[in-house]
Amino acid sequence: MPAMTATPRMRRSELSVLMALIAFMAVTRLNHFDALPDGSWAAFFIGGYALRRFTAWAFPLLMLLAIAVDIWVISGQGISFWQHYCVSIAYWMLIPAYFCLWAGGQWLAKQGGGKGTNHIIKGAISLLVSVALCQLISQGSFYWLSDSVANKTFSGWLNNYSTWLWPYLQTTAMYVAIAAIIAAAFSAINQYTQTARV
Repeated sequence: MPAMTATPRMRRSELSVLMALIAFMAVTRLNHFDALPDGSWAAFFIGGYALRRFTAWAFPLLMLLAIAVDIWVISGQGISFWQHYCVSIAYWMLIPAYFCLWAGGQWLAKQGGGKGTNHIIKGAISLLVSVALCQLISQGSFYWLSDSVANKTFSGWLNNYSTWLWPYLQTTAMYVAIAAIIAAAFSAINQYTQTARV
């Protein structure tokens, strides 16, 4: 009889990250077209990094939240979810697209929680690749599978991909950088507190 694998218990810090990501994604995704940019891409990248032990349920939870927010926002506009310009059969490709971001965070976490230039370079590469893949899947599926784009051409797709890649990369990098600074600050405070107790 195979041995039972115990489900890992969530530490307080991990629970705090999960709750912060839920609140962060809900607030920024609700205001997707307002002054506050959508932070969903950053949330999935950070989630893959900080909640990698709970991927089996943490990723689906954030994915369901993203879908629920979209339904809420679109329904609030007085139209059916499937009648919105951005929604088509390609919408479900957001699942593998967002998982690319999650996997990028997982990969970075497996490299070790180092500091300095080497870790920053790895983080930048991981973020760049995962954002590029996410954009490729989400934008590519929308361009080629939805009825919203007429006269589909390879050059038109490539132009659309490159046009939107930089804004998404810029926004995601900004949020991830802020999260890294906050995490570093909490780590420094925690180390100082432990040292003071000695």
